[in-house]
Amino acid sequence: MKPNSTYDHVLHEITPLRENDVLYIADRHKKEFTYPIHNHQVFELNFVEHAAGVRRIVGDSSEVIGEYDLVLITSLELEHVWMQNECRSEDIHEITVQFRFDLSSDSLLSKNPFKQIYNMLNQARKGLVFPMDAIMKVYNQLQELSSISDGFMAFIKFLEILNVLSNCEGARTLATTSYAKVVIEEDSSRILKVKNYINSNYMRDLKLKTLSDLACMSETAFSRFFKLHTGRTVSDYIIDIRLGYAARMLVDTNKSIADICYLCGYNNLSNFNRVFKRKKGCAPTEFREYYHKTKIIV
Repeated sequence: MKPNSTYDHVLHEITPLRENDVLYIADRHKKEFTYPIHNHQVFELNFVEHAAGVRRIVGDSSEVIGEYDLVLITSLELEHVWMQNECRSEDIHEITVQFRFDLSSDSLLSKNPFKQIYNMLNQARKGLVFPMDAIMKVYNQLQELSSISDGFMAFIKFLEILNVLSNCEGARTLATTSYAKVVIEEDSSRILKVKNYINSNYMRDLKLKTLSDLACMSETAFSRFFKLHTGRTVSDYIIDIRLGYAARMLVDTNKSIADICYLCGYNNLSNFNRVFKRKKGCAPTEFREYYHKTKIIV
């Protein structure tokens, strides 16, 4: 059957969290991952150990994990899955915490004592993976979490875990902004203006002069300014935006690779294929085929 849209193929998980619940904690040992790609209407922190070789897919990010993996996802639409892939472990340990938090601008979490956690949860709308040193800082707390029978104390322990993670360096987002459909936010009004322009015109030929004029800067000064504020060059940022939209179309539509290439601002199919493979680790055709193998019709 040919795909029509994401929601025809992504399992929409009904979680055990009831309306008045805050946390659901699942601590399990298993030999393989069998659950299909899915999303759900709650946030999730997922810890996995002894699972080297498993392939983790979050949106348009696909990576093979090592012995330990810790990912936070706070998008209600972003699909994700941990696939068995080449993992041969006989004892995979997985701790999943599903939770509901209010991330509105006037919520308790937006206040100063929780500001770091609030910012991290917003960043995790694209999926956020933590480095090994961060995992080790919360390892014991994660192991203890499922054994706490008092709901209030479990919630406090979970807040402590989030607080530690929010103060760790090295966490990185997984899905691209355009794929995850995340609204672009930026402290600098100049950068925000340029990002919004790129996001609305990624399918067109984008000139550095046009972008620097939007920021009222010279091309050289703007290039430095953009990299300072985003950590990426202008060209790399444009590539990521275009490939995010391309990946979304590969997953959600039946459009040909050539059509997607041109719709995303590339006028040369071989160049598009080369850039896509360099950034995503596989050709567009392989990405589409591999991605759909993880899906089921529901």
